Amino acid sequence: MVKVRVPGKVNLALAVGPVRADGYHELGTVFQAVSLFDELTALPAARGEFHLSLQGEGADVLPADEGNLAMRAARLLAAHATEEVGVAIQVRKRIPVAGGMAGGSADAAAALVACNELWQLGLSQPQLHDLARQLGADVPFLLHGGTAIGTDRGDRIESVAARGRCHWVLALSHHGLATPAVFREFDRAASPGPAVISPELLAALETGDVARVGGLLRNDLQEPAIRLLPELGEVLDEGRDAGALGALVSGSGPTAAFLCSDADQAAALGRRLVGIAEVREVQIVHGPVPGAQIIAEEVAHG
Repeated sequence: MVKVRVPGKVNLALAVGPVRADGYHELGTVFQAVSLFDELTALPAARGEFHLSLQGEGADVLPADEGNLAMRAARLLAAHATEEVGVAIQVRKRIPVAGGMAGGSADAAAALVACNELWQLGLSQPQLHDLARQLGADVPFLLHGGTAIGTDRGDRIESVAARGRCHWVLALSHHGLATPAVFREFDRAASPGPAVISPELLAALETGDVARVGGLLRNDLQEPAIRLLPELGEVLDEGRDAGALGALVSGSGPTAAFLCSDADQAAALGRRLVGIAEVREVQIVHGPVPGAQIIAEEVAHG
């Protein structure tokens, strides 16, 4: 048995460039892993047997077959084993589904780490990153964690020197937004330029100037997400009016993320947002935190 804890993410910046020849947009993003975690447990199973069960946040709407990134990650990794392997995967979810926090990608990253250990494959972190890039643009970052720049499709990761702790309030929506739909809306209305990451944002992170970070948050997918789900704009306005240092939609949405000056401000803002009809749930989290990590293991030998 191997148990892995994996965080969700927010994008402090998400610059969307033109569509490339391969059909993907060029992206420049600054990820931060935050303390809202899924837990994935990998258990031994008969050779060639792959099973997945889910509980918690959104478990009733998620596929438990090849349509789930965690299952695809396990099968991709199994191809690197020298003998036939099997696994039973259990996922306890807290990261919102279709919420712009990369919950599916997080579970894929956790599956790679857990199965690599369970099957004693010994793949290195760079090797796991190569596999992660085959699964999705956010998966490499959820292996990495911390604060990092993502370029190309967002899957080429470079660590950012970030000082101090960021306190976030996450307002979860009653609705989900499909990432392809948000990108289609972006393409319909936008004339994208280069996907450039603000040097001022990176400098503010390096010095721990949280107020400056809050003023430099950026998401090119925010307006398309609001057009698809107008209530998002109202939630963001509420948080700004309450004094958040910065507010933005995380990724393709619809989770709204509010950066606060400290834990006390985050708690006060959380209490205010709980009373808004458009908000399903509030989570108070911090970042940066590590990526997918083994938190328990009991591997049978012999």
